[in-house]
Amino acid sequence: MKIKLAFLCLAALSLINCSNPTVPLYVGTYTSGDSEGIYQFQFNTETGELGKLQLVAKITDPSFLSYSPDRKNLYAVNEIKIGKVSAFKVESNGMLSLLNTVGSHGAGPCHIAINEAGDKAVVSNYAGGNFSLYTIKDNGVLNDAFQVLEHNTDSIVSHAHSAQFLKDDLFASDLGKNGVYQYRFSDGKYEMVSPSIVPMQPNSGPRHFSMTKDGQYFYIINELSSTITAAKKTTDGFELIDTISTLADDFKGKSYCADIHLSKDERFVYGSNRGENSIVVFKRNTISGTLEKIQNMSVHGDWPRNFSLDPTGKFLLVANQKSNNITVFSIDKTNGTLSYLHETELPSPVCLLF
Repeated sequence: MKIKLAFLCLAALSLINCSNPTVPLYVGTYTSGDSEGIYQFQFNTETGELGKLQLVAKITDPSFLSYSPDRKNLYAVNEIKIGKVSAFKVESNGMLSLLNTVGSHGAGPCHIAINEAGDKAVVSNYAGGNFSLYTIKDNGVLNDAFQVLEHNTDSIVSHAHSAQFLKDDLFASDLGKNGVYQYRFSDGKYEMVSPSIVPMQPNSGPRHFSMTKDGQYFYIINELSSTITAAKKTTDGFELIDTISTLADDFKGKSYCADIHLSKDERFVYGSNRGENSIVVFKRNTISGTLEKIQNMSVHGDWPRNFSLDPTGKFLLVANQKSNNITVFSIDKTNGTLSYLHETELPSPVCLLF
């Protein structure tokens, strides 16, 4: 009887979940136009529909967002001249309650990442040319930066674009200095291990990067050269695998890469092209790490700054900054290719966070 009751309860829960298969999607924006801050949609993981839009935090230029590992808190950079970083508590209704705001120690912060333990954050200051590191309190509040990694030199203007933690290491992508830097945490601070994990082609402009779950393969998307650089971890560093164009063979105009993501099963790599206004799809060799271009899909919008895969891995969503819309694509799980479904209007979307 108890087993039968338990089965009935599980079946009921399954029906409830199937009747409302939605997950929250937070959207960071630029607020110089009609946008007022951070928005939230309810995304249907069965149909790909975006519904129930609400403004969840009024804040200036929240251009990049990141969750805490437990998803109880959300962090946003304020990409302004005197940069700021804001911490929020995620309420049960999806609204964001401001916990605190601290300085980013540089101009134009454009990226934030949280470590796996949830006790550190790193902010990339694009115009400031540095990376700021913070500790996070148990309640989600940000402490002031405990270290700032300065990248500007007398001869080179740095453009810090993104950084990610990998266990005790920090990897930082610098578009201005044309390299992805490796740092290691020791004695309470980060020390540089490598000024560039692999040699980059001149004027590549590394912007964002994705890593495989085991940290053995890196895929770096290069804004200025419209390429992806693939690298493999070795016993004493990294080795270059290949650098490959993100553009269609017949595209002749100007284009600038933005974002990059691996598929859930790590068999495909996706990148965004601003100018060609496309998502490029690569098939990934899971043994060698090499890439084969298989599709350049129009984003049905203008200037795809950021995109995201939904938690099921069935959909890819694109934030088109200049055309003020979010476009939704289905993903063919067999071959990784994209099919356009529909779009939703929103002012100046630039970051999508599931």
